Amino acid sequence: MNTPNMLTLLRVIMVPVFMWAITSGLYIAAVAIFIIASLTDQLDGYLARKNNQVTTFGKLMDPLADKILTISALVCLMGIGADFINSWVVMIIIARELIVTGIRQLAMGENTVIAASQWGKAKTVSQMAALIAVMIDLIVPLRFGGFALTFWLVVIAVVLTVYSGIDYIIKNRHLITFK
Repeated sequence: MNTPNMLTLLRVIMVPVFMWAITSGLYIAAVAIFIIASLTDQLDGYLARKNNQVTTFGKLMDPLADKILTISALVCLMGIGADFINSWVVMIIIARELIVTGIRQLAMGENTVIAASQWGKAKTVSQMAALIAVMIDLIVPLRFGGFALTFWLVVIAVVLTVYSGIDYIIKNRHLITFK
Protein backbone atom coordinates (compact mmCIF):
# COMPACT_ATOMS: atom_id res chain seq x y z
CA MET A 1 0.00 0.00 0.00
CA ASN A 2 1.39 3.40 -0.95
CA THR A 3 1.68 6.46 1.32
CA PRO A 4 -1.32 8.37 -0.12
CA ASN A 5 -3.59 5.37 0.47
CA MET A 6 -2.22 4.94 4.00
CA LEU A 7 -3.01 8.61 4.70
CA THR A 8 -6.56 8.08 3.44
CA LEU A 9 -6.99 5.09 5.78
CA LEU A 10 -5.45 7.10 8.63
CA ARG A 11 -8.15 9.74 8.08
CA VAL A 12 -10.85 7.06 8.47
CA ILE A 13 -9.16 5.68 11.59
CA MET A 14 -9.05 9.17 13.12
CA VAL A 15 -12.84 9.54 12.89
CA PRO A 16 -13.78 7.54 16.02
CA VAL A 17 -11.03 9.29 17.99
CA PHE A 18 -12.38 12.66 16.84
CA MET A 19 -15.95 11.61 17.71
CA TRP A 20 -14.91 10.54 21.18
CA ALA A 21 -13.07 13.82 21.79
CA ILE A 22 -15.88 16.11 20.58
CA THR A 23 -18.63 14.25 22.45
CA SER A 24 -16.49 14.16 25.60
CA GLY A 25 -16.16 17.94 25.57
CA LEU A 26 -12.46 17.82 24.67
CA TYR A 27 -12.92 20.54 22.08
CA ILE A 28 -9.29 21.56 21.69
CA ALA A 29 -8.29 17.94 21.08
CA ALA A 30 -11.22 17.50 18.69
CA VAL A 31 -10.21 20.57 16.68
CA ALA A 32 -6.61 19.35 16.51
CA ILE A 33 -7.64 15.86 15.38
CA PHE A 34 -10.05 17.26 12.81
CA ILE A 35 -7.43 19.65 11.42
CA ILE A 36 -4.85 16.86 11.14
CA ALA A 37 -7.40 14.58 9.47
CA SER A 38 -8.36 17.39 7.07
CA LEU A 39 -4.72 18.03 6.20
CA THR A 40 -4.22 14.37 5.32
CA ASP A 41 -6.80 14.94 2.58
CA GLN A 42 -4.64 17.63 1.02
CA LEU A 43 -1.43 15.69 1.56
CA ASP A 44 -2.58 12.35 0.16
CA GLY A 45 -3.79 13.95 -3.07
CA TYR A 46 -0.60 15.97 -3.45
CA LEU A 47 1.63 12.92 -2.85
CA ALA A 48 -0.41 10.71 -5.17
CA ARG A 49 -0.08 13.18 -8.05
CA LYS A 50 3.55 14.14 -7.31
CA ASN A 51 4.78 10.55 -7.06
CA ASN A 52 2.49 9.18 -9.77
CA GLN A 53 0.75 6.99 -7.18
CA VAL A 54 -2.85 7.71 -8.17
CA THR A 55 -4.81 4.49 -7.73
CA THR A 56 -8.39 3.44 -8.29
CA PHE A 57 -8.54 2.71 -4.55
CA GLY A 58 -7.45 6.27 -3.80
CA LYS A 59 -9.89 7.80 -6.29
CA LEU A 60 -12.75 5.93 -4.64
CA MET A 61 -11.66 5.85 -0.99
CA ASP A 62 -10.37 9.43 -0.67
CA PRO A 63 -13.79 11.06 -1.27
CA LEU A 64 -15.42 8.40 0.94
CA ALA A 65 -12.98 9.17 3.77
CA ASP A 66 -13.87 12.87 3.43
CA LYS A 67 -17.57 12.04 3.64
CA ILE A 68 -17.06 9.86 6.72
CA LEU A 69 -15.08 12.61 8.46
CA THR A 70 -17.48 15.40 7.49
CA ILE A 71 -20.69 13.52 8.28
CA SER A 72 -19.36 12.30 11.63
CA ALA A 73 -18.41 15.87 12.55
CA LEU A 74 -21.82 17.21 11.49
CA VAL A 75 -23.73 14.56 13.43
CA CYS A 76 -21.59 15.00 16.56
CA LEU A 77 -21.80 18.80 16.42
CA MET A 78 -25.56 18.68 15.96
CA GLY A 79 -25.76 16.14 18.80
CA ILE A 80 -23.96 18.44 21.23
CA GLY A 81 -26.04 21.44 20.13
CA ALA A 82 -23.25 23.43 18.48
CA ASP A 83 -24.30 26.79 17.07
CA PHE A 84 -25.08 26.98 13.34
CA ILE A 85 -25.26 23.19 12.83
CA ASN A 86 -28.88 22.16 12.71
CA SER A 87 -30.81 19.36 11.07
CA TRP A 88 -31.37 21.11 7.73
CA VAL A 89 -27.65 21.91 7.34
CA VAL A 90 -26.79 18.30 8.16
CA MET A 91 -29.47 16.92 5.80
CA ILE A 92 -28.44 19.11 2.85
CA ILE A 93 -24.84 17.98 3.18
CA ILE A 94 -25.68 14.30 3.72
CA ALA A 95 -28.19 14.29 0.83
CA ARG A 96 -25.59 15.74 -1.55
CA GLU A 97 -23.02 13.19 -0.45
CA LEU A 98 -25.46 10.29 -0.90
CA ILE A 99 -26.48 11.50 -4.36
CA VAL A 100 -22.86 11.88 -5.46
CA THR A 101 -21.98 8.46 -4.01
CA GLY A 102 -24.91 6.95 -5.92
CA ILE A 103 -23.71 8.50 -9.17
CA ARG A 104 -20.18 7.22 -8.47
CA GLN A 105 -21.62 3.72 -8.05
CA LEU A 106 -23.42 4.04 -11.38
CA ALA A 107 -20.12 5.11 -12.94
CA MET A 108 -18.37 2.08 -11.43
CA GLY A 109 -20.99 -0.10 -13.08
CA GLU A 110 -19.84 1.45 -16.36
CA ASN A 111 -16.17 0.83 -15.41
CA THR A 112 -15.65 4.56 -15.02
CA VAL A 113 -14.05 6.38 -12.10
CA ILE A 114 -15.16 9.99 -11.65
CA ALA A 115 -12.45 12.18 -10.18
CA ALA A 116 -13.40 15.05 -7.90
CA SER A 117 -14.21 18.32 -9.68
CA GLN A 118 -12.90 21.74 -8.70
CA TRP A 119 -16.35 22.57 -7.26
CA GLY A 120 -16.27 19.35 -5.24
CA LYS A 121 -12.84 20.26 -3.90
CA ALA A 122 -14.03 23.78 -3.05
CA LYS A 123 -17.04 22.25 -1.30
CA THR A 124 -14.78 20.00 0.77
CA VAL A 125 -12.48 22.85 1.78
CA SER A 126 -15.44 25.08 2.69
CA GLN A 127 -17.04 22.32 4.76
CA MET A 128 -13.79 21.61 6.60
CA ALA A 129 -13.28 25.35 7.28
CA ALA A 130 -16.86 25.74 8.51
CA LEU A 131 -16.62 22.70 10.77
CA ILE A 132 -13.31 23.88 12.22
CA ALA A 133 -14.86 27.30 12.86
CA VAL A 134 -17.88 25.71 14.57
CA MET A 135 -15.55 23.72 16.82
CA ILE A 136 -13.39 26.75 17.61
CA ASP A 137 -16.62 28.64 18.33
CA LEU A 138 -17.28 26.08 21.08
CA ILE A 139 -14.05 27.20 22.75
CA VAL A 140 -14.07 30.91 21.96
CA PRO A 141 -16.91 32.60 20.05
CA LEU A 142 -15.84 33.88 16.64
CA ARG A 143 -17.98 36.99 16.75
CA PHE A 144 -16.71 40.43 15.84
CA GLY A 145 -19.02 43.33 16.60
CA GLY A 146 -22.15 41.31 15.90
CA PHE A 147 -20.60 39.61 12.86
CA ALA A 148 -20.62 35.84 13.35
CA LEU A 149 -17.82 34.53 11.13
CA THR A 150 -18.84 30.94 11.83
CA PHE A 151 -22.39 31.54 10.57
CA TRP A 152 -21.11 32.85 7.24
CA LEU A 153 -18.63 30.01 6.84
CA VAL A 154 -21.48 27.53 7.33
CA VAL A 155 -23.61 29.45 4.78
CA ILE A 156 -20.77 29.34 2.24
CA ALA A 157 -20.30 25.62 2.85
CA VAL A 158 -24.01 24.92 2.33
CA VAL A 159 -24.13 27.02 -0.86
CA LEU A 160 -21.04 25.30 -2.29
CA THR A 161 -22.46 21.92 -1.26
CA VAL A 162 -25.67 22.57 -3.20
CA TYR A 163 -23.90 24.10 -6.19
CA SER A 164 -21.30 21.35 -6.45
CA GLY A 165 -24.03 18.72 -6.16
CA ILE A 166 -26.04 20.27 -9.00
CA ASP A 167 -22.85 20.61 -11.08
CA TYR A 168 -22.02 16.94 -10.41
CA ILE A 169 -25.50 15.79 -11.45
CA ILE A 170 -25.47 17.87 -14.64
CA LYS A 171 -21.98 16.72 -15.68
CA ASN A 172 -22.84 13.07 -15.05
CA ARG A 173 -26.49 13.03 -16.12
CA HIS A 174 -25.68 10.53 -18.88
CA LEU A 175 -25.16 7.94 -16.10
CA ILE A 176 -28.63 8.52 -14.68
CA THR A 177 -31.07 6.48 -16.70
CA PHE A 178 -34.44 5.02 -15.86
CA LYS A 179 -33.98 1.66 -17.61
